[in-house]
Amino acid sequence: MDTILEVEFKGGRTEACLNPMEFPFEVGDYVLVEIDKGEHLGRIAHLDLKSKIKNPEEIQFKVLRKALVKDLQTFKEICCREQESMKICKRKVLEHNLPMKLVDVEYQFDLRKLTFYFTAEGRVDFRELVKDLAAHFKVRIELRQIGVRDETKRLGGLGICGLQLCCTTFLEHFCPITTQMAKLQNLSLNPQKLSGTCGRLKCCLKYEIDSYQEELQHYPTRESIYQTPRGEAVVEKIDIFTGMIYMKFPSGEWERFNLTELSQMKCLKEAEPIPLEDFSSRHHENGDSENGNSNNYRKWNNSIPPKKDREPDPVETENPDNTEHHQDNSENHTEGN
Repeated sequence: MDTILEVEFKGGRTEACLNPMEFPFEVGDYVLVEIDKGEHLGRIAHLDLKSKIKNPEEIQFKVLRKALVKDLQTFKEICCREQESMKICKRKVLEHNLPMKLVDVEYQFDLRKLTFYFTAEGRVDFRELVKDLAAHFKVRIELRQIGVRDETKRLGGLGICGLQLCCTTFLEHFCPITTQMAKLQNLSLNPQKLSGTCGRLKCCLKYEIDSYQEELQHYPTRESIYQTPRGEAVVEKIDIFTGMIYMKFPSGEWERFNLTELSQMKCLKEAEPIPLEDFSSRHHENGDSENGNSNNYRKWNNSIPPKKDREPDPVETENPDNTEHHQDNSENHTEGN
């Protein structure tokens, strides 16, 4: 069986690719890959994906050879062309008066296809724009609508922690993030502090949530009512690091107890906890990629290439002008010849 490699392309897009010639690649090597209707330049991200691929016979891409020095030079020249293409497309978007923000552009290595990535508030009818771009560039044109989280993942940046964004370094999938996760971690529900660069709730809110849930099983549920020596009090805050439970009395005064002290008190009313999965199904906070999928984008600079697009299940419509239009509920995806 052929070796299965993971190859990263521009924008952090990755694909599983066969290595039929069994070339001795190393992680970081640049390779030419045979893709649908052409060739593309990418970089080896992982050397063996056999254990992760359930249906290897469905892999369509294969590695042709290791990239040469002249291939890398060609790629740099393509990056310069992409910058010019971006300017031209922005101008044509204004001419067509379309409510869309152009994010990035990507040329296929063999220059047979040009993809534009954009964001928009809703669905955009850009069929005329596709025809205009195809007439100008004389190549296959694809317009792909992405969400704000995927935009940030593709462009990269620094988080409030001072480090590179998680989505540009190691995150491969976006997960649903809710304010309930912040509540369980006793974080201030300040939108400015909870929001990331993309404007959505930070992905790191989920990193330690399993540990919090496991530890909180030993504590009473927030808003439970106990009979204390001073009277009835409500559980307002739980600090799992100090093991203290903070209780609030009707007078507004606070007092804290440890688990041993609380176990000797009578629980008058135990609040019903809200499981995170139930809360997530009712209160999605992050808008884009709420189903946990992502475009799997990672930052690349202009000297190197691309990781994994979310391919929608397109609904094809007939078009007499020989322009293909693919759209679904999560992403506008249009190609034109």
